Amino acid sequence: MATKTINHWIDGKAYEKSAERHGDVFNPATGEVQAKVAYATPSVVDEAVESAWKASQTWRSISLSKRTKVLFAFRQLVDKHQHEMAKLLTLEHGKVTGDALGEVNRGLEVIEFACGIADLSKGEYSENVSTEVDSYSIRQPLGVVAGITPFNFPAMVPMWMYPIAIACGNTFILKPSERDPSCANFCAELLAEAGLPPGVFNVVHGDKVAVDRLLEHPKVSAVSFVGSTPIAQYIYETGTRHGKRVQALGGAKNHMIVLPDADMELAADAAISAGFGSAGERCMAISVVVAVGNAADRLMPLLKERIAKLSVGDGFDKASEMGPLINKAHRDKVAGYVDKGVAEGATLVSDGRQLAVAGRAGGFFLGPCLFDNVSTEMSIYKDEIFGPVLGVTRVGTYDEAIKMVNSNPYANGVALFTNDGGAARKFQHEVEVGMVGINVPIPVPMAYYSFGGWKASLFGDHHVHGRDGVHFYTRMKAVTSRWPDPRHRGVDLGFPTNK
Repeated sequence: MATKTINHWIDGKAYEKSAERHGDVFNPATGEVQAKVAYATPSVVDEAVESAWKASQTWRSISLSKRTKVLFAFRQLVDKHQHEMAKLLTLEHGKVTGDALGEVNRGLEVIEFACGIADLSKGEYSENVSTEVDSYSIRQPLGVVAGITPFNFPAMVPMWMYPIAIACGNTFILKPSERDPSCANFCAELLAEAGLPPGVFNVVHGDKVAVDRLLEHPKVSAVSFVGSTPIAQYIYETGTRHGKRVQALGGAKNHMIVLPDADMELAADAAISAGFGSAGERCMAISVVVAVGNAADRLMPLLKERIAKLSVGDGFDKASEMGPLINKAHRDKVAGYVDKGVAEGATLVSDGRQLAVAGRAGGFFLGPCLFDNVSTEMSIYKDEIFGPVLGVTRVGTYDEAIKMVNSNPYANGVALFTNDGGAARKFQHEVEVGMVGINVPIPVPMAYYSFGGWKASLFGDHHVHGRDGVHFYTRMKAVTSRWPDPRHRGVDLGFPTNK
């Protein structure tokens, strides 16, 4: 049986030309290659940009009501086909069905937010700033914009970007991860069915070759990115060097501080859910629990007990709570961090390296791993592991915990578990992190707030979605207007001043 080929989507239709290079798309639960994905050459990227640029000449002038109508139709189609989309996510990423459906629904929330673009894009108006002179501001689209997105959320993260960009009047080129590319094409088909004109949304698959061409292309005005910090920095520096507006979201090392007064059962549930959901392949996963005072002595048995009950298996198995990692190389890299943690002196409480899933010997599985006595000098603390590895660090005081969080170069998300309202308020004020949870382990904001971290977790001035998304995909224009009356006042070469 011939292996399926996933090709680009350009100018409102599937791209028909064959590719010079391809990549393998695995089923992470079986380890088998289930498809090939085309890798775009610079000339293919140029075709996509040209299609988007041509479409932008008319789309930018399409009425707000027409754009909104298309987005509402797209929202209905995504809702109707969410189970099909979730199936694609499980097939190519490996996450369990419930998690996949949750991802689609978080993306839907951003589409719904973008449907309110008529209100979100309004400017301001001031009458008589000078005699019979009015001033007002308007927001206008940038033109052709691009999104470069990661493998861990192939539906949701692109939806953070393109619904808002398109609603603002831009045309969009998506370069999704080559590891799980099918969802991007599926959404392109739904957008076409919703009535989006050809060229407004395009998909190019590939690797660094495609990325670099997007970053340097003179007709691409802005680039959005989500991924690791080293690549985020590269995207930001390369894109801005070529005159583009860039928002580049990088890596994370998210801490969860547990104070001695916290509900330990609640904290244990939260740490396990946030640490091992989606096999830890989340930029908002909790990877470090900072236990203050005697909290660790009470928390560790609860964590170990819950880990022992977790069911790991094929994402389509209804009994599975955690699926495989994305590919073998990543699975081996994460397992290598567990080896390092042991070598560096941390206490390995739960070891998932020898996990075997019945009937899935070739799958990229790694069971949950739990470390105690993790110090800040260890690689398992310093590095973003991006897998099912949770470390517990013990500190004596709340101030030590805050200092640890604020000293970390990453600042994406953080959580505090306590029953003390004063401590919680102090925490949200003092902690130097972009997204904060109080008794909430994964503080991902709703679509009408913006998502983004601080420090090495973000390059650029704008977060994604929310009003920051609208601001990123538009530029402000200020207009000063006077309509002369029939009485001419003559020539005046002086500098204009208010009167």
